[in-house]
Amino acid sequence: MARRAVEDPAVQSGDRMQLDLTGKVALVTGGTRGIGHDICRAFIDAGAKVALCSRDAAAAEQAASAFGDGTRGYVCDVGVSNQAEAYAKAVEKDFGQIDVLVNNAGFTKDNLLFLLSEADWDSVVDTNLKGTFLMTKYAARGMIKRRWGRVINITSVVGLNGNKGQSNYSASKAGIIGFTKSVAKELASRNVLVNAVAPGYIETELTRNITPEAKKYFQDNIPLGRLGQGPDIAAAVLFLASDLASYITGQVLVVDGGMVM
Repeated sequence: MARRAVEDPAVQSGDRMQLDLTGKVALVTGGTRGIGHDICRAFIDAGAKVALCSRDAAAAEQAASAFGDGTRGYVCDVGVSNQAEAYAKAVEKDFGQIDVLVNNAGFTKDNLLFLLSEADWDSVVDTNLKGTFLMTKYAARGMIKRRWGRVINITSVVGLNGNKGQSNYSASKAGIIGFTKSVAKELASRNVLVNAVAPGYIETELTRNITPEAKKYFQDNIPLGRLGQGPDIAAAVLFLASDLASYITGQVLVVDGGMVM
């Protein structure tokens, strides 16, 4: 007699499993576009309130307005200490608390080692790594007092494997992994969980302009045969922010279609 496959009730009903974060406040750095924008949307759809930031005041205001009620935009350069601290304090004042911190803000300035300027090294490391440190330092204080919190750092598969022409970006993302594991050990006793998500090649407005040949090359090296999408990363972040991940800390969740194994 053939064994009948067990079907997921969520699949049977035609709906994806929803995670309820009603009553939670998520602070998302760099939430105005790309992966950060999709992360904000996922939190809002799950019932959370969202505080996003950008260095561009107009972009922050426009994104918050588009998301609607329960979302506010702030201006912040996360790599500058007094701005990061002011941002965290403003969110706590406006929303009453910060339950989830997503350190998503980051950018690249790629070049080969001997062509890479010190300024380009510093700017990438300051935003990607120092910004993660500063925002965690200031946002986690309230989490510790309330004995509940989630910190989710967006790293990258290049932080695991490196990439030619991206020594500054790779170093910053590898640093985030080490930072995640260290802080997870420091904050675990206060029920503040610290994890990282490592995206692979994700299709955003910054990557859609690559040549068809380059796109085919990446797809051919991804076992699942497609480039990732922002919602793929947002789903991983939402999971780590939820009670379903209450026994997970200090981990790196790789979301890359099997590119890195």
